[in-house]
Amino acid sequence: MDDTLAVGTAIAEPGERADGWIEATDLPTGGTERLPVIVVNGAADGPVLWVTGGVHGDEATGVAVAQDAAASVDDASAELAGAVVSVPVVNPAGLRRTERTSYYGGDDPNRYFPDTERGDSRPPETQERIDARLFDLLAESADLLVDCHTAQAGSMPFTIRDRVLYGQERTETEAAALAADLDRLASALDLPVLTEYPAEEYVEQSLQRSTAGAALNTAGIPAVTAELGGHRVVEEDARTAGVAGIVAAAVEFGLLDSPPAGVADAGDGVPDAPVEYAVRRSVGPRVEEAGLVRHRVAVGDTVDAGEVVAEVVTPHGDVVEAVESERDGYVIARSEGLAAYEGQAVASMAVRDDGDVVVPRDAAEE
Repeated sequence: MDDTLAVGTAIAEPGERADGWIEATDLPTGGTERLPVIVVNGAADGPVLWVTGGVHGDEATGVAVAQDAAASVDDASAELAGAVVSVPVVNPAGLRRTERTSYYGGDDPNRYFPDTERGDSRPPETQERIDARLFDLLAESADLLVDCHTAQAGSMPFTIRDRVLYGQERTETEAAALAADLDRLASALDLPVLTEYPAEEYVEQSLQRSTAGAALNTAGIPAVTAELGGHRVVEEDARTAGVAGIVAAAVEFGLLDSPPAGVADAGDGVPDAPVEYAVRRSVGPRVEEAGLVRHRVAVGDTVDAGEVVAEVVTPHGDVVEAVESERDGYVIARSEGLAAYEGQAVASMAVRDDGDVVVPRDAAEE
């Protein structure tokens, strides 16, 4: 890294913190939509760790973690080798409405980051242009990325490790080396680690165009997604764990020799993974009969394939369906609300994963 680090209007000399803004897009009513940015530049050279939050506007804990991780590192800036760049609010339009999406368009803003091997034929619209501008800044300076999110109400915190694709952008050998650094980063956060969906579903859902997916698979930067509890309010245990995990990642990659005073262990207040085998993220099982959901398992419970995780009852209370898990694993979140329509999921789970983390791009697209 250069001695001076500039991201947007935040320009930090060695040993300094600078707060500033990234210009995202002009507004029709005048003025400019801006993303807040914090740059904490260490006194010595080293890696640059980016932390982002709030790409979904209702994910409050991720915003707080991105802010507080920068503050924790700033407290130890004299010992910092490298830099931390924090963008706590990637989607200010969504945050203003406490909504997942922005009002530039109704689609998920976390699916528009660049994918050099699968471009769109249509011209880029507002959100895609905003994401591209942020991505260019990230790709220019970042060596590592932690993207902070939240999951469903009542969810346990966990870390998502993306699939690493190879093809035109990198060879299988290069992808394997990238995956090794990815594992280091995911493990350093000291939260349960789930690999993303199977490779074909991963690409079908455009997850290689998420913040972490694009940083990893387009820019070649080790990047993970930290899911930190539920939506809409800052959950203190998850915030504490998120900050501690990011600081632990800074220690793992040599930005700090040890955590600053006052930073708790990442595992405090967060359940450990209850299984020892490798797991991936799964949404389900799903109901076949519409009705009212009665959950039979709690977050963190292990389940076996065929075990009943919920029952569906009529408005009069009669059971019409016992919903069974399709795979071994454990529950990371339960569906919100009482009503369920056919085909809707009753839970999100970490299920046994026998797939490869490093996968060929052409196989993922079949």
